[in-house]
Amino acid sequence: MARKIFYSFHYVPDNWRASQVRNVGVVEGNQPAKDNDWETVKRGGDAAIQRWIDGQLEGRSCAVVLIGTQTAGRKWITYEINKAWNDGKGVVGIYVHNLKDVAGEQSKKGANPLDYVTFKSTGAKLSTVAKTYDPPYTTSTNVYNHIKENLSAWIEEAIKIRNAN
Repeated sequence: MARKIFYSFHYVPDNWRASQVRNVGVVEGNQPAKDNDWETVKRGGDAAIQRWIDGQLEGRSCAVVLIGTQTAGRKWITYEINKAWNDGKGVVGIYVHNLKDVAGEQSKKGANPLDYVTFKSTGAKLSTVAKTYDPPYTTSTNVYNHIKENLSAWIEEAIKIRNAN
């Protein structure tokens, strides 16, 4: 049975890359809001956005953070990571900068968003516990294949890490 996954990513620059990962078919992912639905959610302010994210995370076993150039440090990405971890879900980061976007372009590698989440008790960064993966290829097709071949194992490992912490 496929795991139910929440995908976290910076929509505007990385939605094409994210759709490639969501469509690998090895896990069941959440569907992102359509542009006009998201605009409606955003008009409701921070509380509405938070409720929407919370609802999207319900019933999921892991949050997969798709890391692009500008993902790290974004308010709602950080919220999603914190919420997933605090709700006992696995968290794993995957760099997607070398996947091509709709224009056929790759981007620069961004910072690790798990560095922006810290444990209140120790001040340690989540990145010291949860893992991130940077496919060791520069060709988009090879990056996609690497993610497709490893995604399930990375998710299972993230869930085990969370259950142990």
